[in-house]
Amino acid sequence: MTNVVDVYINYSSAQVDKRKAGQLAMAIQVAFQQMGIFDASDSKPALVSNEPMPFADVQIIENVKRLQAMNQLVSSPQGSLAGFVDHAKMDLLKKKLDAALTLQIRNNTLAVTPTKEGIVVSLREAGFFQSGSAKLGPQTLPALAAIVKIVGPERMDIRIEGHTDNVPIHNDKYDSNWELSTARATEIIKLFVTKFSLAPNRLSASGYSEYYPTASNETAEGRAMNRRVDLVILNSITEVGVPTPTVIAPTAAPAAVVPP
Repeated sequence: MTNVVDVYINYSSAQVDKRKAGQLAMAIQVAFQQMGIFDASDSKPALVSNEPMPFADVQIIENVKRLQAMNQLVSSPQGSLAGFVDHAKMDLLKKKLDAALTLQIRNNTLAVTPTKEGIVVSLREAGFFQSGSAKLGPQTLPALAAIVKIVGPERMDIRIEGHTDNVPIHNDKYDSNWELSTARATEIIKLFVTKFSLAPNRLSASGYSEYYPTASNETAEGRAMNRRVDLVILNSITEVGVPTPTVIAPTAAPAAVVPP
């Protein structure tokens, strides 16, 4: 008889613990669903209880809300930021850039391309840099002035990415394509800040060396296209410094990121 009572007591306690655990899980999930972290249609509590929610569980919900209000917890893209990109605005921005940079586009020294992240303006080495150097050519200032005139008032963030071909470099100033690609990106940032007064916190610079080509490095024409600096004009939901370049043959290699 004693053994039977012990088993019953243990079973009853286990059920109470399960019910408490279910209530706690429900409280946490409700809080996260209200913030958009969990999709209410895909996630369900482990246990459903008709009993009043304990005060301690109510506190959990309120504490999570407070953390979010203090920017210590960020809602996922399923929340309020989903679908926030103004596609009409981005389309209009590209049309303005195309019109302002018609000469450079026609001369094949510059390209304007829409992407998932925003709009990429590619400055090719032939028109903007001396070979093997970060020194800017004569077309740079007019082109950048036209870009800033359009993008500056929109207050969009810009990520500047330096890219090279796969031909190794070693000269008096640069020991590798990493250094050259990063130097070119930071040179553009200097102009944006000092010449055109763009806010530094809108800018970031990255060097990718040869590892994100847009054309084949097997031909001279392809290598010329790969030697470039991309100005990535980010749309409203893309974070600065989180690049996903368009590539034709991605190679696992880290970026050399330099703060502005």
